[in-house]
Order: sequence, then C-alpha cells, then structure tokens
Amino acid sequence: MSQDLTGRFVVALDLTGVTDKPGLMDRVARALALPDWFGRNWDALADSLCDHTVWPEGAVEQGMLVVVRGWQPYAEASPEQWRTAQEVFAEAVDRTPSLAVVLALGGTSQVIGRDPGCSVGA
Repeated sequence: MSQDLTGRFVVALDLTGVTDKPGLMDRVARALALPDWFGRNWDALADSLCDHTVWPEGAVEQGMLVVVRGWQPYAEASPEQWRTAQEVFAEAVDRTPSLAVVLALGGTSQVIGRDPGCSVGA
C-alpha cells in the first residue's frame, strides 16, 4: 500500500554538514520555524512533529511532508543518534496521519521536485 503525498506542504530538512545532535536540532528548529522554547531534545522533537500548533502556516490544511536530505554523513558520524532520530520520525508519523517524513537519496545538490500545489519551506 502506498500513500499519496502530492499536495502536501513540503519542508526541506537539509542536514548537510551536521554531525551531532545539537546540529540536527538546530536544523530542525530552523526548517520547521519552531518557537524559541523548542527543547532541542528527542521528546521535544517528537512532540513538535505531532503538534499542529507549531507547524508552519499552511501545513495543517495540506498535511506536511518533511524531506530529509544530506543525512548520510550524520548517520555515519553518529549512528546511534541517527537511529534514535529515525525512531522519532517514525513514531511521529505513526501518531500523526497528516505527517510524512522521507529520506532523500543522492547528493545534497539534488533538487526536490516542486508540485504547483506544494510550498517549500527552508
């Protein structure tokens, strides 16, 4: 079974150059425009991904697709943390039907295809 992801609000989470948890949390906070009180820990990340009140404008109505790119160096540098990050993403997706998180394969210079109905947040 596959899920139709077209028409979702797209957030690009670029992890290029990130090799540790603080860097990951900073990039997530920036990409999702999370409030200053975002706790920058795994529980806060899971809560933020599931909490529509902190999602970018337009994402609640459309659903949100988070495209994670440039993640491979982080996964190699911090494999245990990366496993935890994947578990957090998976749990958030399980808890929130309007959320999808995908890992982009290939180089970080890869352009995400833009559907006229999608917005790209940075």
